[in-house]
Amino acid sequence: MKGPLFYSKILLFGEYGIIRDSKGLSIPYNFYNGALKKSEEPSAEAIASNKSLQSFAAYLEVLQTQQPELVTFDLATLKNDVETGMYFDSSIPQGYGVGSSGALVAAIYDKYATNKITVLENLTREKLLQLKNIFSQMESFFHGKSSGLDPLNSYLSIPILINSKDNIEATGIPTQSFDGKGAVFLLDSGIVGETAPMVNIFMENLKDKGFRAMLKNQFVKYTDACVENFLHGDMKSLFTNTKKLSKVVLNNFKPMIPEQFHGIWQNGIDTNDYYLKLCGSGGGGYILGFTEDLERAKASLKDYKLEVVYQF
Repeated sequence: MKGPLFYSKILLFGEYGIIRDSKGLSIPYNFYNGALKKSEEPSAEAIASNKSLQSFAAYLEVLQTQQPELVTFDLATLKNDVETGMYFDSSIPQGYGVGSSGALVAAIYDKYATNKITVLENLTREKLLQLKNIFSQMESFFHGKSSGLDPLNSYLSIPILINSKDNIEATGIPTQSFDGKGAVFLLDSGIVGETAPMVNIFMENLKDKGFRAMLKNQFVKYTDACVENFLHGDMKSLFTNTKKLSKVVLNNFKPMIPEQFHGIWQNGIDTNDYYLKLCGSGGGGYILGFTEDLERAKASLKDYKLEVVYQF
């Protein structure tokens, strides 16, 4: 058995902000993917994945019992497949902010959900919200609290614009130009990040009035502007606002940025060679970079591994 591929995702803008109703823009990233599989001779990774799927299947059974109106699964087939060695074969790095658990959730929903909403339907806002809600409940097994956006992106494999918690839509993004100088890239921190502790720090910070004011007046404001600039192809304004956003993140989200990257982050702001921002919850994994001149950014960051996500 080999199921269809589900891709990783990148939240270009909106990390943490969407918790406070900022805009967000999430795009599929086809460089990494995963699929449900069985194997005659499973590897150590496959055995570990199968064990995790056993726990996940038990969780889904409880979810279905508690909220049958939300989602139901063909649990008998799921359990049987797990018992006979099914695992999730994935190239998506875990703890890197590119949606490893999201792709798994999408794959399980796709294969085992009964009455599922499919990609081929007319995806109304209601259907998108319903899917997001289902995925949020499913993915909570992995993170404790999930927005449901990662699995939604992986499942639909189209860019998603988040206007607010209750208003999401499929969107188009400007066409890539592969000979363009500008680029969005991933910088590998070489550290695995954990979502839950980072989200906990953020939730703790929200109790502080000054932090809440900074979020509203700076972080959400620049995030919303970046989303609008990007969707309309206004790259000049995009870099102005990304620089502002990069500064705000460095000044107010230090625990989410691995310490050895504080200087590199500041250097980008000082030289204008590139601007960095969080990719996912931070704490490690990937850092997202924006540059108007990819060659200049590469020279500036020559000691690091860059992966280009999007060129313009």
